[in-house]
Amino acid sequence: MRIKLTILLFLGFGFSVAIAQENLTKQPDTVVKTIFTTYYAKKFEGRKTASGERYRAAKFTAAHLKLPFGTMVTVRNLVSGKTVTVKVNDRGPHSKKFSLDLSQSAAKALGIYRLGYAKVEISYARPK
Repeated sequence: MRIKLTILLFLGFGFSVAIAQENLTKQPDTVVKTIFTTYYAKKFEGRKTASGERYRAAKFTAAHLKLPFGTMVTVRNLVSGKTVTVKVNDRGPHSKKFSLDLSQSAAKALGIYRLGYAKVEISYARPK
């Protein structure tokens, strides 16, 4: 009886600590989504983006249809677990399957450059 009670108390304490840690790391104004992403082709190097900046493959940038320019988006590859943070500075992709276009350096850092596309998890602060 005493062993069962000790085990129950230990499990209960562990569960409450896990909930407390989850609440600390999860921000209330953070949006998390699972999407498909791809990356820019080489031919876009140096061209102007919708924000007026020039696309540079070496920078960690992205295109999204609706997020405001300047939004910082954390992208996590669901297969490898690799993570990058990119800045939205363009509009696109204009596809039903993909929701985000990454720069080539961001795609390489995530490990999806040779694959062409990947299922990823994105998180960002809710636009105000």
